[in-house]
Amino acid sequence: MKKRVILIVLDSVGAGALPDAAAYGDAGSNTLGHIYEQECPSLPHMEAMGLGCIDGMGYAVPTEGAGVYGRSMEASAGKDTTTGHWELMGIRLEKPFPLYPEGFPPEVMDAFEAAIGTKTLCNRPASGTAVLDELGEEHIRTGYPIVYTSGDSVFQIACHEELYPPKKLYEMCEKARAILTGEHAVGRVIARPFVGKEKGHFTRTGNRRDFSLEPVSRTLLDAMSEKGLFTMGIGKIEDIFCMRGLAKSDHAAGNPACIDATLKAMQEDFTGLLFVNLVDFDSAYGHRRDVKGYADALRYFDARLPEIVSAMGEEDLLILTADHGCDPAHTGTDHTREYIPILCYAKTMQGRASLGTRTTYADIAATIAENFGLEERFGAQSFLDRL
Repeated sequence: MKKRVILIVLDSVGAGALPDAAAYGDAGSNTLGHIYEQECPSLPHMEAMGLGCIDGMGYAVPTEGAGVYGRSMEASAGKDTTTGHWELMGIRLEKPFPLYPEGFPPEVMDAFEAAIGTKTLCNRPASGTAVLDELGEEHIRTGYPIVYTSGDSVFQIACHEELYPPKKLYEMCEKARAILTGEHAVGRVIARPFVGKEKGHFTRTGNRRDFSLEPVSRTLLDAMSEKGLFTMGIGKIEDIFCMRGLAKSDHAAGNPACIDATLKAMQEDFTGLLFVNLVDFDSAYGHRRDVKGYADALRYFDARLPEIVSAMGEEDLLILTADHGCDPAHTGTDHTREYIPILCYAKTMQGRASLGTRTTYADIAATIAENFGLEERFGAQSFLDRL
């Protein structure tokens, strides 16, 4: 048994289109593959763990290295953050969360506007940065919150921090979350605070918060918590799981801060799981179709990976993975239905070995559960014996 598991989700770092990608409009998507084709980033530390050996990848394969590598299909319907993270923890959804390509219906918006006491702007799918340029000045002039969605199951509320301080925006999101139930139970209500004075100069702040549905069934976090094992989330993990099953959280914002928080947490002595989300790949580069920025973010993470490895003890297991794709070279600005990579590393490993292609993200939950002696396998197959 490994005493500690550090599970890091490289948010949206997909590894090639799934067989059913065409049904989602994502045929031909390949987040890692297209970034490599266009920018050819050097990622020596992930490559040493086996990144280039994963089926469909074109990365270099160093002669020397250690790690266990593979990829996984998504068994759940959907391609959003909540679905992906829930499946990593053992939940598989047969029905996707609702989408609103034409905007939210009157029964939702009328109830929301009545609850907050004001009209709203937008109510349609939009790019989170473009909508600020389009409606930011009108929002400042009228005070009306900007409500928009995307190709994901989200109800997003953008407000200027001088008009709506974060606490007030969060209260607004909680009212929306209470309304969005039943057939309109979107995966997440997202607070999108921003600052700036005029078009072209509006920027989001680090005070984003996600108000997710509570997990619909038992997760690995629940099972670990009940057995007295330590669980900690870093980044938006606490939001995705509504803090359920987590003993501790650090709601750090952005990849550098989340990596710093991970290193700080690794200084502590615990037996359990450190669950980390690195959101910038998705929010700052994937959705904005910034291939170079995405490549630079991968280089940055890879350059800091030795710090994480150095902080590991002999009884630690590191797992790097993702939750979906968001190919910046694909059409549109939404997530893409892709395989996720799996890279595992422990200081006791010698050489590289393949996990092949797994049929569900939940194999990661099953593996961690078996490591800690838990009975649950979440209908999945552990690969602990391969590590």
